[in-house]
Amino acid sequence: MKKMFNALNHKATTSALLALGLLLAGSAVAFDAAKDKADHPAVNVPMDETSVSRDTLPHGSYATVVKKVTPAVVKIVTTTKVTENSMQEQFPGFDDPFWRRFFGDQFRRGFPQGPSTEIQHGLGSGVIVTKDGYILTNNHVVDGAKEVKVTLQDGREFTAKVVGRDPKSDIAVVKIDATDLPTVPLADSEKVEIGDVVLAIGNPFGIGQTVTSGIVSAKDRGNMGIEDYEDFIQTDAAINPGNSGGALVDIDGRLIGINTAILSRSGGNQGVGFAIPSDLARTVMESLIKTGHVTRGYLGVMIQNVTPDLASEFKLKSDKGALISDVVPDGPADKAGLKNGDVVVEFNGHPVIDSRRLQLEVASTKPGSTVPVEVLRDGDKKSVDVTVKQLPGTEKLAENNSNSDQDTGTLNGVQVADLDQQAHEQYNVPKDVKGAVVTQVDPGSAAAEAGLRSGDVIQEINRKPVKDAEDAVKLTENSDTKRTLVRVWDNGGSHYIVVDESHNEG
Repeated sequence: MKKMFNALNHKATTSALLALGLLLAGSAVAFDAAKDKADHPAVNVPMDETSVSRDTLPHGSYATVVKKVTPAVVKIVTTTKVTENSMQEQFPGFDDPFWRRFFGDQFRRGFPQGPSTEIQHGLGSGVIVTKDGYILTNNHVVDGAKEVKVTLQDGREFTAKVVGRDPKSDIAVVKIDATDLPTVPLADSEKVEIGDVVLAIGNPFGIGQTVTSGIVSAKDRGNMGIEDYEDFIQTDAAINPGNSGGALVDIDGRLIGINTAILSRSGGNQGVGFAIPSDLARTVMESLIKTGHVTRGYLGVMIQNVTPDLASEFKLKSDKGALISDVVPDGPADKAGLKNGDVVVEFNGHPVIDSRRLQLEVASTKPGSTVPVEVLRDGDKKSVDVTVKQLPGTEKLAENNSNSDQDTGTLNGVQVADLDQQAHEQYNVPKDVKGAVVTQVDPGSAAAEAGLRSGDVIQEINRKPVKDAEDAVKLTENSDTKRTLVRVWDNGGSHYIVVDESHNEG
């Protein structure tokens, strides 16, 4: 079976309709300016954490629930500048017959032979969660957008501001200037059970607001290779391109998830859809609104799942837990005394069934917290207290709002992380190379046009050395010019590029 994970937003250029595979980068630090977050207001998000009414399923119609929810589900249309030769470099398989099977020869002909810039329009969905206009959607719906338009069910249209984005979870928050808006209350997604009836609401293929029904097919889906932090609700409710950011609600009309991706051979719905749980979406949203970025915990270990063979070798009674394969020197785990070969079976009182669960537990822990960790070492239980630190590279994941009047920085649309041991291995960077590693570059940005790519290492900015991600951000703030000289290392060695932000103005 050939798997294809599809984004559920729907994008079109002037020459072709594109249905792109979901490409989500786990970024860390964004150069997008908007640094002062001190004056963010408190947000009152409607919540209803009671269990769903499982004994009173409606037998005739879901109309009452639909009427309650649909006014708060919106259409999102984005405008993005796209450099065509840049897209061909990122997606060299566009000429593959696989794509022409679904889109015809005009798909291939739609791309000009020489470099050119086109305006691309994207279509997705969103959910209003506060009466004063905060809207939950997917990061991949608004990523790189120069303009975001939101249309309500009643026909009103607003220009939205991107409050913040989190590529690691694929959650974004946008804001419209309005009051007394309809909202969808958030449910406690931990209380969702397999078999619960759900409704998916969004704008598939741009045909207009559509409601489909199904059940929760599975919970805690992960290891799909879609996002860095995966804890999906799986559903067979029909969801398609354009549903990205739309609502997955229970029969009481409460939000249990944000529709995000599908597993499909054809690019359309085949009954396997994934939604980000409302609990995760709410946590990310609150952090983005309050600080403009998401702060995650960091343990400083490389981990893997326990196979039956590994369980036998490490004298384990089961294959549950997360096996520590490497410990980062001087990291939180190292300082607490954790070692290679330890198997984490409990973290902060929560059972750890595999490496993904440990990753989620650590990420959701507030940096600076000291938590108990239970491990198996040579078959014996051992408890240690670990003081969790902040995940390197998440200190400045700022808003991505290209129209912000507060944008006083350069290298907008570029996200970087500290070049630590894990990054050296992940991006195959030699040990003697120093700087900040690029984890994501917005396709329509000036940096992308200049040739900056994910995996590159920024060594200098304007002839000043870059030690880490935080250093790189500081060197781009409050610049007097929109031109930035960057010394970059890639697999071919070091070279200089000039990123000219003035080309993207207007």
